[in-house]
Amino acid sequence: MAIATAKAVQKLHFELPPLPYAEDALAPIISAETLAVHHGKHHRKYVETTNQLIAEQPLEARSLEELVRKASGKLFNNAAQAWNHEFYWHSLSPKGAPPGGVLRRQLEKDFGSFESLVDKFAAAANGQFGSGWAWLVQKDGKLEVMATPNAQTPMAKGIHCLLAIDVWEHAYYIDYRNQRERYVQALIEKRLNWQFAEQNLNGR
Repeated sequence: MAIATAKAVQKLHFELPPLPYAEDALAPIISAETLAVHHGKHHRKYVETTNQLIAEQPLEARSLEELVRKASGKLFNNAAQAWNHEFYWHSLSPKGAPPGGVLRRQLEKDFGSFESLVDKFAAAANGQFGSGWAWLVQKDGKLEVMATPNAQTPMAKGIHCLLAIDVWEHAYYIDYRNQRERYVQALIEKRLNWQFAEQNLNGR
């Protein structure tokens, strides 16, 4: 993975990772208020609850990623959400620009065109009933789009993730109310971090 998972200190104790940009850096697509609540309250709570649960029921793991793959129940839900959110923050950029180079060629090969990928990504995000995630992943050497409900993450099943879009309501409700489609469209058009996706390509 191209990002460092939440830093493990002592015996599996995790810290809330900082945002990779200022709270107002994604405005007006995502407001500083949304980031303050989403990162400072929701993401923080997932990390804190993960720490509480592993203190009560220790599980042998050397990283957050390994913990997610081994955990179940409430521990899985919170650890997976801690990982998903850190990945999501890196999937966004204040300077969103279309992909180029190796990634662009791979997208065109696997989806037919970049525009086709955009349509499929948006459909996965908008079509996810209730809370969940949309992902650009690499599976068996091929790029695919998939959606997962709630805290589920392709990473837990060994599928390599390139980008994520959070479609839990707390990701967009302050800025877009119940208009998820507007949020998804704006994110794909102006805030996805395609450089991060290219870094993740082929397990780099």
